[in-house]
Amino acid sequence: MLAALAFGFVIGHVRDADKMVFYQIHESIGATLFLVTLARLWWRWKHPPPPHPAIPRPMQYAANATHALLYLALLAQPLLGFIGSNAWGFPMAGPTAYLGFINQPPFMAKNEALGTLLLQLHQWLGWAIAALLLVHVAAVIVHQAIRRDGTLLRMV
Repeated sequence: MLAALAFGFVIGHVRDADKMVFYQIHESIGATLFLVTLARLWWRWKHPPPPHPAIPRPMQYAANATHALLYLALLAQPLLGFIGSNAWGFPMAGPTAYLGFINQPPFMAKNEALGTLLLQLHQWLGWAIAALLLVHVAAVIVHQAIRRDGTLLRMV
């Protein structure tokens, strides 16, 4: 996630000659994260997590909401990017092929207005994912260093 976010945030500042390499890496990481997220959700469905330790109910709700939002964002983000890139006329093919060699053919006609909207949403969602990750890490630190309630052991 951190690599996808980092590449996504710097693409706009990279000189044009190097941009396609950054797009290829960013898009490949995003597509892989989508597949990993689907696999993780399947695993979570088949293997539910243990119950929360003795923490207040609002903290449990906050944890569940943060996880749900992260999963939703990690599914929506690559879809917005993939569909938005296709709408701009840039499928994952040629210089931006998945993992550098797996071409994904375009699946829609070029529609720059739709592409602009979807890629703007993709950018905003990138910032939201970064914020959710910070909240998640902060919660881990609070539970481990301050509350010492065993939540970190539940995560692993």
